[in-house]
Amino acid sequence: MRVRLTRRGWRIALLVAMFCIIEGSAIGAQIIDRVLAVVDGEPITLSDVTAAARFGLIPEAAGTDDRTQAQLNALIERQLQLVEVNRYVPPEPAAADIDAKVAEIRARFATLVAFDAALVETGLTAAQLRARVRDTFRIDSYLHQRFGAAYQPGEDELLRYYRAHEADFAQAGSVRPFEAVREQVRQRLVKERTESLVRDWIAGLRRRGDVTVLPK
Repeated sequence: MRVRLTRRGWRIALLVAMFCIIEGSAIGAQIIDRVLAVVDGEPITLSDVTAAARFGLIPEAAGTDDRTQAQLNALIERQLQLVEVNRYVPPEPAAADIDAKVAEIRARFATLVAFDAALVETGLTAAQLRARVRDTFRIDSYLHQRFGAAYQPGEDELLRYYRAHEADFAQAGSVRPFEAVREQVRQRLVKERTESLVRDWIAGLRRRGDVTVLPK
């Protein structure tokens, strides 16, 4: 991640000013939105972070006192992944899958009125939310193609993993034989290996990426 305060910093400051929405009142002016970061020229605002968290587009920020910073980091990483995905154009997700995911997000809210209110509060339209859900599918498809599809652990590797984690495959106090849990072992090993590769890849994107985080 590169944070620069040169001439480009002045351009970023101007961008911040352009994206700040000032609402006058009898008490005084109040900033209700601001730019938190810029990723490859794409600004990420406070409302973007709020919307992504509100609609479950980024992981929940748990175990931290600064939820906004954690959510911002997650959204920066999502944007970096999307930049990379757009270079390779993965298969377009099915409209039915997008519909189902949007319906799942809507179901997070008690009523349709509450869902519509959340859209208004975060400055999103239904079409924009759908577009972001589409992007999630495209990212997932790219990650699967690049990191998940090719890795198939051999029998010796599966057996070593099983022996190192036997307690995780116990049932009613007894360790289940390898033959009975082989598929579970394979799925878990593939998942862990894939997650490790993705973490390393994202760390590389952040090191190489054009990311500017604005001071609070």
